[in-house]
Amino acid sequence: MPTIKDIIIKKPSEAETETCKAWPIWNCQPSTFDWSYTEKETCLIIEGQVTISDGTDSVSFGEGDFVVFPDGLECTWQIKQAVKKYYNFG
Repeated sequence: MPTIKDIIIKKPSEAETETCKAWPIWNCQPSTFDWSYTEKETCLIIEGQVTISDGTDSVSFGEGDFVVFPDGLECTWQIKQAVKKYYNFG
């Protein structure tokens, strides 16, 4: 079972940023909710601040971060500032 430590967070390359701009956009207001990934998700945070926890560890990321969530991750999202992201599954 993947954990928070398996999430990849980095600054995207120019090519990665351009690729992301073709993806759908997801928005969410400040909130807390549980989420289970049934496939890999890759996203680029356009704005906002988020902390993800798996009950043991947590990690935070925000505007400008390129994030890859592994298939099978079960976690809790805590959106601290309204988030807007490009996202792609698979």
